[in-house]
Amino acid sequence: MKKILALMLFAAFTMTMSAQNNTLTETAKSAGWHLLFNGTPFDGWRNCNATEMAANWEINDQAMKVKRGEKAGYGQGGDILFGTDKFANFELSIDWKSEKEGNSGIFDYVVEEPGKPIYYAAPEIQVLDNWNASDNKLTKRLAGSLYDMLPALPQNAKPAGEWNTIVVRVKDGKVTHTQNGVTVVEYTLWTPEWYELVANSKFKDWPGFKEGPAKAGYIGLQDHGYDCWFRNIKIRKL
Repeated sequence: MKKILALMLFAAFTMTMSAQNNTLTETAKSAGWHLLFNGTPFDGWRNCNATEMAANWEINDQAMKVKRGEKAGYGQGGDILFGTDKFANFELSIDWKSEKEGNSGIFDYVVEEPGKPIYYAAPEIQVLDNWNASDNKLTKRLAGSLYDMLPALPQNAKPAGEWNTIVVRVKDGKVTHTQNGVTVVEYTLWTPEWYELVANSKFKDWPGFKEGPAKAGYIGLQDHGYDCWFRNIKIRKL
């Protein structure tokens, strides 16, 4: 009987915890947090440089899931953004997980340019299976990093199939990445140090990076051709 009761309590606890995904407490609301995804529809989300939501995304495991492409590592043009508001000073929190070998990204300050990809001028927070992905050779390309510019240190990402939480805070150009409760990246936009980072990265000849990023932009998610999930997407303006 005790064993049955324990199992019932565990099941109830699991259901309660599950129900908390993609919701906000009254305390969070009072602190200014707003959901960008409430667990069912894609309200507010659309393909970059388009008006409709990308077809290769679905709701799965209480999350927004981008589906694996026909050839792993090659997206299907499904980079998306939350297109109802641009953000300048903000705090963004997202839970993510990936399949084995998974690769994706979270973007801020996205500016749409016709014919240009979502990453044309937007800083990227790396989403990666650090152990198995092909893009794991450089520390500045591991999970939580400012992609190809600054490594996330200490590296504390969880393996494929497990949920990670990344919090990106931007205030007057000062940026921090907090991964699984630990601050792993710090930098300041629009400074000589920032442009030195650009000059030492793959973006050194990209006009969008040489000129920017913009002072405000959209939040975006990448389709890199792998199964990746995103939930508890919330933001507050600072």
